[in-house]
Amino acid sequence: MGEVFAGRYVLVDPIGRGGAGAVWRAWDRRRRRYVAAKVLQHSDAHTLLRFVREQALRIDHPHVLAPMSWAADDDKVLFTMELVGGGSLAHLIGDYGPLPPHYVCVLLDQLLSGLTAVHTEGVVHRDIKPANLLLEVTGTGRPHLRLSDFGIAMRKGEPRLTETNFVMGTPGYFAPEQMLGEEPDFPADLFAVGLVALYLLTGRKPDAEALVERFLEQGVPGAPREVPEPLWDVVAGLLHPDPYARFRTATGARKALAAAVELLGEPPADEEPIEIFDQLGPLPPGFGPNGPEAASEQRARPVPPRPNYPPTGAWTPPAPATLPLPPPAPAAAGDGPPRGRTGPPAKVAVPLLVLALFCLAAGVWALYLS
Repeated sequence: MGEVFAGRYVLVDPIGRGGAGAVWRAWDRRRRRYVAAKVLQHSDAHTLLRFVREQALRIDHPHVLAPMSWAADDDKVLFTMELVGGGSLAHLIGDYGPLPPHYVCVLLDQLLSGLTAVHTEGVVHRDIKPANLLLEVTGTGRPHLRLSDFGIAMRKGEPRLTETNFVMGTPGYFAPEQMLGEEPDFPADLFAVGLVALYLLTGRKPDAEALVERFLEQGVPGAPREVPEPLWDVVAGLLHPDPYARFRTATGARKALAAAVELLGEPPADEEPIEIFDQLGPLPPGFGPNGPEAASEQRARPVPPRPNYPPTGAWTPPAPATLPLPPPAPAAAGDGPPRGRTGPPAKVAVPLLVLALFCLAAGVWALYLS
């Protein structure tokens, strides 16, 4: 805790863990806010390629939680996302059990809205499940869902990073065609949305294999007792085993859901309110709403070594060095103040000048004789 990553992100505390790495609450020094940082633990080729794909995904949508930035530090890499504190749909079912149909319709509409943006980018999510559907902290107000975790998502037409006939995703949320090894496509995501809808309405993880058998035996089976008939028509259209009989687009499913909501009528007046509260918990010591406290920031920030000088006290510049000057020669009476630099006395200068002229004449004579 308090480790600085790439000189920018202060890792505060772990808030989740996945197959590829841990998710931390982190303080972004540049943006001056808390973010979620997914730190990649493994460095094999496939994991790094998936990391590159995931961090490169940029989808700006209110119901999608996509990476914002990334950084590398020695042999570790991370990317950051917005921090979402309300937990996941799995937390919500754990707290309340089955949710009211109108509330489920709001969540499904937001999920299909986000999925429309993802599919518009040509991306198949491949891992839609309650644990990957996060919630903002909204209290008893309208919920706000975020589709997250694009670790195994891929664009249509991209090469697979797994062997043929090896299925990627979470067991229990596979579409039938995924189990047969077909290429990932948008209707497989919609099948998983149908399973999530059943989970929210019944409070139990649905048995996908048993549902497929019921469809094959009965056509479209009757609605479970917890699911209103208009809403079941939409859920059944998401769960059909034949991908060509299923909703083909998230937009089409969303339109059908809007029509079903009108048929449901108004929710009961005495319906229990659902509260989405903060699941992250308080910040650890040394961190506040505005980031690391002063002492914590000093511990987190690398401090350069101090020089050994001055040993004590405040430093003052030394006085400039001075050299002793010879005393000035006494001035003759009537002379003014000395001007400029004085030469040697006349009794020395005249003999030197005569000697120099003699040497010059001797040199000229020698040249003439030669």
